[in-house]
Amino acid sequence: MFSRLREDIASIRQRDPAARSSWEVLTCYPGLHAIVMHRWARWCWTRELRWMGRFISHVARTLTGIEIHPGAQIGRRVFIYNGMGVVIGETAEIGDDCTIYQGVTLGGTSLSKGAKRHPTLARGVIIGAGAKVLGSFTVGEEAKIGSNAVVVKEVPAGATAVGNPARIIQKEAASPRDEAAARMFSAYGITPNGDDPLSKALHGLIDNAATQEHQIGKILAALTAAGIACEPSPATEKFDPDQLNRLVE
Repeated sequence: MFSRLREDIASIRQRDPAARSSWEVLTCYPGLHAIVMHRWARWCWTRELRWMGRFISHVARTLTGIEIHPGAQIGRRVFIYNGMGVVIGETAEIGDDCTIYQGVTLGGTSLSKGAKRHPTLARGVIIGAGAKVLGSFTVGEEAKIGSNAVVVKEVPAGATAVGNPARIIQKEAASPRDEAAARMFSAYGITPNGDDPLSKALHGLIDNAATQEHQIGKILAALTAAGIACEPSPATEKFDPDQLNRLVE
């Protein structure tokens, strides 16, 4: 038990720049306290001491603000950062080295008793503050869930999910240094070049429309120079791509 505790403390100090000492982590980090108490509750749960497991979970929730069902399976070096309002359901599975921020819900969407109802997080997943991951699917290795995202379908390994409902940003090539930094600490699931894919698509459409308008203007000028009359189109508001791009930022 103490070796796991030392491992957890070392992992938190490595991943949180605000952690100044092991004593500070041990005494002042509710995420660590919740994980330790969950191990006690889980021990009871797997030995058919169901009421005792739930009671320990209830006490942990009261003390830390983090609710973890004793049936949930949590791997090694899981870091619940700040923690208040985190809810982890009964059939949730969390892999090693995951990071979970405050206000996260790993919830179920089924009422079937005994069935797998909650998500599975593979190794190294980061879930930003306020995100909701709902359903019995898998979030792939080293995937990231942006703050306040609502995820209801599988997320591929290495991808980022943002928005409500969440949209998937596939992992793009990055330098080894950037990848190492993101694995170590990716605050609130935010990564470089992690723009919303819908926003990217709108920017592309606006830029394409601006290019087409410019080309049409050149065609009309050429026709006029060649003596071909063109009826003027009804007056419309001037197209301003810069203004539209600012609106969708």
